[in-house]
Amino acid sequence: MLYGRAAEQAQVDQLLEDARSGRSGVLVVRGQPGMGKSALLGHMAKRAAGMRVLRGVGIESEAELPYAALHLLLRSELDRIDALPEAQAAALQGALGLGAGAPENRFLVGLAVLSLLAEVAGEGVLLCLVDDAQWFDQASIDALVFVARRLDAEGVALVFAGREEFRPQGLPELWLDGVDRDAAIALLAERAGDLTPSVRDRILDEAGGNPLALMELPSVLTAEQRAGQFSPFATIPVASRVQEAFQQQIRALPGTAQSLLAVLAADDTGDLGIVLRAAESFSARVVDLETAEQARLVTVNGAAVAFRHPLIRAAAYQNVPLTSRLAVRRSLAEVLVGGEHADRRAWHLAAATTAPDEEVARELELAAERARTRAGYAAMAAAYERAAELTPDTAKRSVRLAAAAVAASDAGQPIRAGALADRASEEIRDPLALAHLIQVRAHREFEQGTPAAAGELIIGGAERVVPLDAERAAYLLLEAVRCAWYAGDPELAGRAAKLLGALPEVGSPLVSGAIGLAALLDGDLENAVTLIRELVLEPDQSAFQVPGMLFVAQLCAPIGCYGLGEAAAARVEAECRAHDMGGWLASAMETRLHAQMLLGRSREVAARLEEIIPVVGDLGRTNSAATLTALLALTRAELGDEEGCRAAAAAALEQAGARGLHMAEAIAAAGLGRLELALGRPEASLGILESIPAAVGAPVSVFFAPDQVEAAVRAGEPERARVRLAYYLDWAVRVGLPSPHAVALRCRALVEDDEGLYEEAVRLHEQGEQPHERARTQLLYGEWLRRARKRAAARAQLRGALETFDRLGMALWAERARAELRATGDVPAAPRQADDPLSVLTAQERQVVRLAATGASNRDIAAQLYLSPRTVGYHLYKAFPKLGITSRGELARIIT
Repeated sequence: MLYGRAAEQAQVDQLLEDARSGRSGVLVVRGQPGMGKSALLGHMAKRAAGMRVLRGVGIESEAELPYAALHLLLRSELDRIDALPEAQAAALQGALGLGAGAPENRFLVGLAVLSLLAEVAGEGVLLCLVDDAQWFDQASIDALVFVARRLDAEGVALVFAGREEFRPQGLPELWLDGVDRDAAIALLAERAGDLTPSVRDRILDEAGGNPLALMELPSVLTAEQRAGQFSPFATIPVASRVQEAFQQQIRALPGTAQSLLAVLAADDTGDLGIVLRAAESFSARVVDLETAEQARLVTVNGAAVAFRHPLIRAAAYQNVPLTSRLAVRRSLAEVLVGGEHADRRAWHLAAATTAPDEEVARELELAAERARTRAGYAAMAAAYERAAELTPDTAKRSVRLAAAAVAASDAGQPIRAGALADRASEEIRDPLALAHLIQVRAHREFEQGTPAAAGELIIGGAERVVPLDAERAAYLLLEAVRCAWYAGDPELAGRAAKLLGALPEVGSPLVSGAIGLAALLDGDLENAVTLIRELVLEPDQSAFQVPGMLFVAQLCAPIGCYGLGEAAAARVEAECRAHDMGGWLASAMETRLHAQMLLGRSREVAARLEEIIPVVGDLGRTNSAATLTALLALTRAELGDEEGCRAAAAAALEQAGARGLHMAEAIAAAGLGRLELALGRPEASLGILESIPAAVGAPVSVFFAPDQVEAAVRAGEPERARVRLAYYLDWAVRVGLPSPHAVALRCRALVEDDEGLYEEAVRLHEQGEQPHERARTQLLYGEWLRRARKRAAARAQLRGALETFDRLGMALWAERARAELRATGDVPAAPRQADDPLSVLTAQERQVVRLAATGASNRDIAAQLYLSPRTVGYHLYKAFPKLGITSRGELARIIT
């Protein structure tokens, strides 16, 4: 029976009922030790009649072993892994050490766990209980939190219980305080009903409503305390007091039993055989285990042994002196033989070692590399860090710290990565380790500080790498130019480019691309376009690694190759997901979405941005989230969503301004300028666009210069756009592509009031890849024709513009086209649902339906969207009635 937890029981009972009705749910139960978190989970397990129940308990000593906790949680269902899609099955088997050790990515492992839980639930219900989550290894927690954020229609109830320090973001939470006085009195009466009122009241005051304290403190009262003689001084914190109570119980046991409990506390396998073999070093036997079990300190279930409560584990370990704890670790290392225990053996050896020891450090280094094969980057970082601490040689210690820093960065821990890098010696000579240190420090500065400062760090560090390895220095300097791009800093880019140009020949076209980007920032279009085109159109890019591939994708937009850029970014995004390169994934998604917006797919981009901005934040990419928010503002402006645009722009400008993300500021401002133009406020639009600094605006003016030209002409002040127009016309000529050339002709037609230029622009748009720009040209041409009293010709252009605007969801532009059509005497149809049949769907339903229309199976769709197949089926079940269809086969006729 749970005392004083009626409200909490009702909340978790509702979670179970929701799961029974097919709706998944998640809850994080947090509280101090002894507050009844485990008891609440036990209540749920008892109430889960007819449900499958999986239960995992965190073990502190396993916190550095990647996916160890996940293995314990899923161990009864491992035979179902083969039922998963092949890639997911391989990823999960690799993570759990059941298959080949090829590197797998965290996202795919998380998706595999999601699919496995849905498979276990089947057509029924699954209750998944995670206790002592603060001691789960980070890789397991990452996978389970990934699952928690995507549960929907699987019939899975997932509940985490953890202490105060366990704080997963974005999940519903239940905080457990102490029980009230009446409940505490009832609990204490059940546990120790023979106490005098004064002693009872003192225990009530000491326990402060902590249920475990109320249960355990009476059993350790001395005769004097039972008589009411308590110290008048301040009390010990409840957790410490309860642990002390457990220690008193342990000290009442024979010495050999105490030693056996210390071995069990240090062990993380729960394997009775391993514990007994290690305990033999202290003359402990099975009878000592029986004694501990009779004292209600441990439970034995077949070949498994465990403590009754986590605080007993802590009490048993702290009960013995340091020398004994070191001996316990050594004894465990001696009995943990075989490849499956290699990591545990390494960590026990490390825990037993108090002085530098290269042999033990090497064991940990090997454990770190094994963690890499399971994408356990947090564990990898921990192993390298401890190996560094045990390394006698200063230079080798710094190399291992550099490896730890890179692993922490890959794990999405930029602050920790930076701290590890700071501990490495400044005299390090290994070029790879030195480059890693510079990269990690710059990455931390980029996300926690400003991109300009990150670029300065790289330039300063690259000068040290040049004499050791010119090629690695080149890649660092390329990153410095990229930092300068985000910072909108031509001077920084110029210095990095100058250093690049002075390097010995490294044979990479990426160098020319970086110099070209620096030239673009400096306004040198001639060199910029030439150099960037050489890289983007490089026939053989097969040797490029992910950073180089991403750089190519990012440089497509500045030369107008939007479709090429989208395809390149899609390849990079797939590569990042396949190899768990979270540090590059956000940039790949940003690049791809920017290209998609430039291709006129703003509705799709907006829905995707709403989903991924929080995910990017979870990856520790704060500045990337700000940049994506700026892109969201521009996309919302394109769609005519005034409220959404202004909200996103305000958030982006606040974040970007504080972090020196001047390019993101320019994009957000361009979004506001485009919104004002679409609303028919050219003066306001012009003022906003003119406020973008020239040094920052030059590289991105190819995206908003046409807006500024139109705003200036409509405001009756075309000369105010003269500089930006000249820049855009020069750029369009140099890139030599149909879409940019057509927009340039439109800008000229506006300024020169020339019908021939409009005609040529419309014709050229047919060869381009930007339907939204074609529609804007048709709108402006139609307006010109109406004013020239050529109504029939005007209607043809305006109808074409209206059809495109409606199809793309550009509401404000569509309304403007309707108004112009009405002015010609036409009666345009009101916006119809049929213009966008998917508008009745939620953002996620829309994505699922679009993929289903391509013939993708539920499993294929689930893999792409990081959902479970069951949730995909649920979204289709909800979407079909909204669309007026009953089968997949009918999707093709409504989706073009």
